[in-house]
Amino acid sequence: MSTVVVTGTQWGDEGKGKIVDYLAQQADTVVRFQGGANAGHTVVVDGEAYKLRLMPSGILFKGSHCVVGNGVAFDPKVMLQEMDSLASRGIDLSGIRISNRAQVVLPYHRLMDGLGDEARGKNKVGTTKNGIGPCYVDRDNRIGIRVCDLVEKETFAQKLKENLAVKNRELALLYDHAPLDYDEILKEYEGYADRLRPYVCDTIALLDEEIKAGRKILFEGAQATMLDIDYGTYPYVTASHPVSGGVGVGCGVAPQKIDKVIGIVKAYCTRVGEGPFPTEQLNETGNRLREIGHEYGVVTGRPRRTGWLDACVVRYAGILSGIDYMAVTRLDILDDFDTIQMCTGYRYQGKLLNEIPASLKVLSEVEPVYETFAGWKTDITKVRKYEDLPKEARVYLERMAEVTGIRLGIVSVGPNRDETIVLANDIF
Repeated sequence: MSTVVVTGTQWGDEGKGKIVDYLAQQADTVVRFQGGANAGHTVVVDGEAYKLRLMPSGILFKGSHCVVGNGVAFDPKVMLQEMDSLASRGIDLSGIRISNRAQVVLPYHRLMDGLGDEARGKNKVGTTKNGIGPCYVDRDNRIGIRVCDLVEKETFAQKLKENLAVKNRELALLYDHAPLDYDEILKEYEGYADRLRPYVCDTIALLDEEIKAGRKILFEGAQATMLDIDYGTYPYVTASHPVSGGVGVGCGVAPQKIDKVIGIVKAYCTRVGEGPFPTEQLNETGNRLREIGHEYGVVTGRPRRTGWLDACVVRYAGILSGIDYMAVTRLDILDDFDTIQMCTGYRYQGKLLNEIPASLKVLSEVEPVYETFAGWKTDITKVRKYEDLPKEARVYLERMAEVTGIRLGIVSVGPNRDETIVLANDIF
């Protein structure tokens, strides 16, 4: 048995897609276990970029299974758009498997996601308006429509009729919005069902068989620790569990069947949307990080908020997910900086804190304790051995590992698959 979880340690956009793609070279199966089309993973192969939202990042390897687990808020429209785009570029889609227990995102979810967030005014969360939260709400209210319902024509028609009657009343009363058309949605989604039916199966049984057979399985998280519905900067979070514990409920794999957890750490920090961000740089440094790193959302195109690395957040992620190794990404973005800073602690009202505050008031008022490092001022994208990295880069990385308590496993020095340094040889 060899099973590995990849999870984000910050606020997302850490470069999980690149690391999953790299590790997928050794994997038989890649599994998405949470999130939905609000996640954007970019994979670069031979200079060609693939922007993925629902599709597991292992899709670029012919012969591997790419599983969408039951914990994913599944938007069939987005999935088919991705499939068509990949097929047009010669990518083999035969390995795709979609959980029959995944919840389906419907047009009223997307609509109410946007209307609901706008109604919050200055307290809005900053949702991507992809309907993920409302889809999970329907699941928890036990009125959700699952993939197994979608592919059963009569079942879907009946459930859609019942749900839409309620949703149209809510749209009228809460938002003074015109009703959605039942026949139009029914026809649209029946078409999706016809195309997707061959890919739908019981993925719990599939993964159990593969684990028993000793196949290598990679579990791909979306978003990241500080966006976890319970452990993140609530309410400015996503609606699922990106931490490693999300694997159990997100695809039906028991905790003792997980061998390794890899935490993805961007060499600096970004976040999208509202909420506290202790190391944010609202200055020229922040602008440089954004422009050099092309820090704009894959799904929304929104400019990301940028700042120095917050090692406190990464340490917290390590505790929550039991991270064995960190994979540091985007180190090359720091190549031209004279000095680099890292937050190694928080000070609040004169005292050092030993935890990430649950209170957003406290978190927004903490003073980051920074350590300053000399920059390496050279291009590292051609480096393939850790010992060949500039001394200044190694000092920065090793202090990162020391502060977080997580061992270095992978260092990414560029966006392409081959621009990767591997220190840990026992990940798979």
